[in-house]
This record gives sequence, structure tokens and C-alpha cells, in this order.
Amino acid sequence: MGAASELFLSEGYARVSVDAIAARAKVGKQTVYSHFGNKEQLFLAVVGEARAAASVPPDGSSESIRPTGDPQTDLQAVGERLLRVVLSPAVAALHRLTIAELTHHPELQKSWRETSSDAILQEVAEYLAAADRTGTLEVPDPVRAARQFVLLVATEGRVRSLHGTHPLPDLDRHQIARETAELVVHAHRPGRR
Repeated sequence: MGAASELFLSEGYARVSVDAIAARAKVGKQTVYSHFGNKEQLFLAVVGEARAAASVPPDGSSESIRPTGDPQTDLQAVGERLLRVVLSPAVAALHRLTIAELTHHPELQKSWRETSSDAILQEVAEYLAAADRTGTLEVPDPVRAARQFVLLVATEGRVRSLHGTHPLPDLDRHQIARETAELVVHAHRPGRR
């Protein structure tokens, strides 16, 4: 997949052929097709690999929400993890590439949207559902609230970093995650409805 990633990032999606990817990887074209099916699926595999690499915490531990009893703290930690993934150089570059190809290959954006942040979205939805069950928060639609949280964090990070072209200082990442967590917690505070 390294050959495909290099070519997609240097040449763009439309200008890269499966033949070129196979040649760079020193395999036959049929090998690429047998593993990935088509160029779109290979591109999505490259995106998935970049996301997976970016989601590994710096200390190498596995990450998931570890409830502290404070939704603000817990959601802020998730927001910072999400920003680390979406603003990683490879993921940000692949996202920009997808946007550039949108008018010619709308299926890439659809596929990206369907697979992007699924794991973290589910994790946040489960966390919010648990917070609703315990009465810590009132979240009648945890999936919607999780989607809003994930999109607010990711979009704010992308906009402030010019879609990953300018590194976002840690202080800004903390601020985005903190403010978004505050917004969600405030919106779902018990007794607000």
C-alpha cells in the first residue's frame, strides 16, 4: 500500500493508474486487483491505513474512552485524539485529495464519509448513551450528539489548520477539544429539557 499512498499523494487520484501502482510496488496488476478489487477500494484502504497509523497514541497504548466521571474531561480527551488523527499529515493530505477530486469522483467523498471516524463515532455514542443511563447527562439521541461532536471537532481543526497544511499548535488542539466538549456537555446537562 506504500506505493499506492506515495503515488496518490504525489500525482492525485485521477492521474494514478493501477498499472503505475503495480509497477511501483513491483507486483502484477492482477495482484492489486485481487487484493483490493478496484482503484477506489485501494484508495480507501490507503486512507484507512493512514487513519490507523495516526490513531496510535504516542505512548503506543490502546485508546478508548476511560470514564473519569467527568464528561467534560472524557470528551475533551476524545476530541484531542480525533484531532491527532484528522490532522495527521497523511490523513489531511488524503482528505484534501478527496476534496480536489470531488467533482470527478463523488464516490470517493461518499465512501470517505461512510467510513470516516466510524469507530470514534460509535465510541462517543456509546459513552453518551451510558452517561444518559446513569443520569450524568441527558442525551435522547446519542448517535446524533456523537456525530455533532465529532464533526464540530474535526471541522474546527481542519479550518484552523487550513485543512492540515499548517500545523495546529497543541494549545489550539486543546482549546478546540475543550470548547466542543463544553458545548456538548452544556447542551445535555441534566434538567435542561
